[in-house]
Order: sequence, then C-alpha cells, then structure tokens
Amino acid sequence: MFEKILIANRGEIALRVIRACKELGVRTLAVYSEADVDSLHVQLADEAICIGAPSSSESYLKIDRIMSAAEVGDVDAIHPGYGFLAENAHFAEVCESCKIKFIGPPARAMHAMGDKNSARAFARKAGVSVTPGSDGVVETEEEALKVVRKIGFPVMIKAVAGGGGRGMRAAHNEASLLPMFHAARTEAEKAFGNGDVYIEKLIVNPHHIEFQIIADSHGETVHLGERDCSIQRRNQKVIEECPSPLLTPGLRKKMGKAAVKLADSVGYVNAGTIEFLVDNEGHYYFIEMNTRIQVEHTITEEVYGCDLVKEQIKIAAGERLSPHVANAMPRAHAIQCRINAEDPE
Repeated sequence: MFEKILIANRGEIALRVIRACKELGVRTLAVYSEADVDSLHVQLADEAICIGAPSSSESYLKIDRIMSAAEVGDVDAIHPGYGFLAENAHFAEVCESCKIKFIGPPARAMHAMGDKNSARAFARKAGVSVTPGSDGVVETEEEALKVVRKIGFPVMIKAVAGGGGRGMRAAHNEASLLPMFHAARTEAEKAFGNGDVYIEKLIVNPHHIEFQIIADSHGETVHLGERDCSIQRRNQKVIEECPSPLLTPGLRKKMGKAAVKLADSVGYVNAGTIEFLVDNEGHYYFIEMNTRIQVEHTITEEVYGCDLVKEQIKIAAGERLSPHVANAMPRAHAIQCRINAEDPE
C-alpha cells in the first residue's frame, strides 16, 4: 500500500479521497490555490502545499506545479479526483515518467476512450452498438451535409473532446445544421482547446443510462449496475437514480456485459463509467466513456455497499478487486439531486 498520496483536486472529492486514505492508513498531501487556503480539504489533509493563484488555470491545471509539490512532498501516488486533470492522458504519462502512480486508468486507455470519436471506433470494433453517424471528425460544411443526408434528421453535433454538455448542438433540419455545426465547433474550441466535432443520429426522448465499471490489473473487470441520468437541463444531469426504473433484468445483463467487454477491449484498469442511450424499444447505443470516478459515484456505493474511492487506491497499489466488490449485488435504491448555479441571462 502507498505511504502518501497527493490529491490533485479540491472540494467534495478531495475530502472523499482524504477519508478513504485515513481509513486505509495512508497519509495525504493537499494542494491548493491561494483562494482555497482556508478550505476544509487543506485543513484535514496531513500536509498541504500552495500551487498558485486563485484561477484554476494557474493552479489545479498546472501539471508542473502539481508535480513539483509531489516531489517536495515525496508522495507515492496522485489521485486526480474528477474534473481538472482527471481525464488528461498527458498528466497520467507525466506521473508514470516520474515514477509516481496515477490513481486511474493507464494513459493508453485514456487516449483510446477520452476522445469520443476514438471511443466510438473502439466500441464498433468490440461489437458494441453505437448511434449511426459520421465515421470520424467532420471538418467541413460539405462533409456535415453529406453525413446528415445519409442518416437523416434530427442529428446531434458533438465535440470529440467534450464533456459537461459543452460543444453539443442539435439540428432538426438543413436550415439549422450549418449554424449549429459552427456553434458547436466554436464552443468546443473555447472550452477544450479542440474544435473537432462529429455527428450522430439524435435519439428522440432517450433514457441516458451509465454503467459503473471497475477493473484491477490482474484481468478482472466487473460492473456495479447502472445509474439513470435521463433528467437533465441544458445537457447537464440534474437527477441520478440507481438502479434505473427503465431497465429489465435482461436488458441490465446485456448492457452490463457490453460495458465490461468494451472496457476489457482497451485494457482498462480502475474505475470508469460507460454511457449509453436507450430508446423506447429497448435498443441501446454507446455514446462515451468517462475515464475517472464521477460525481454521482456515491449512489452506486449506497446501492452496492462498497467504497469506490478506497477500491481505486487499492487497485492502483496492485491489489486485486476486493471480493465484496467483485461479487456485489444491489441492496437498495438511491437518488442524487444536483443544485446547479445558472446565469439567468
């Protein structure tokens, strides 16, 4: 087991990691911006190092400063939490080159599944259904029109590097296609520094179902059921429910098997979430994978009686999946509600 872990995050997830570490007998090093000096994660960690100005771009997103803190603190591993650098494959590679364990999937799996277009290609290769759409990045108006005339309206234009509902636009006819195409590209460039987009068929009134998977480095991968996140506002999840009231035992088994198969096909290790859209006829389509722990992991923990963050740390330390996780069965029902700050303008 590790002796000391740096937590490259703040807020609730940083506290969550600190709690798991304390229960495992592992010391913690918090990093913080000047604005977060009085934050609870700074107070509760065993040690803390300031890594920059209040802006996240000058602190929590600065790989060099985080790695400097890791060296000064003499840590064995880094837990990225969610957000910030959690899905940054380059960060995972830097950790590896510095002989510090990244508590998450290997960089190669992040490269494979972090880019949505690449992830769709891997899903097809693994025999997992994806929504009809472009075979790759759509770069021009002409390509966009060609794709849409083949698959038909309505369509969704999505950023390959997207997340959090950004870089997404729906188009219901040719008149709206090109304005939405350019709007998605512009928003994606601003949000992610990558304006590449792809186009897929828009499934009308779908259920959004995500499967929690977890895998060790010894070849065992399992899923811990699903979360239903169909109630959304502006493509942001508002309510998460586990288990989903939509899924029958048979459909849950089929989708869970597909999720595990896809994770295995890219050599995935640690916690991750595979997301699907399900239509009214029970057909399901892979849409993306989140290569990290998610905000809503806690309702899966409630239902399946396990600690996913603690399991992440143990897997990164080379341990096998805990038997109670590998054989977990649902025992309850849980709902998470989010409160989102929103600009009324």
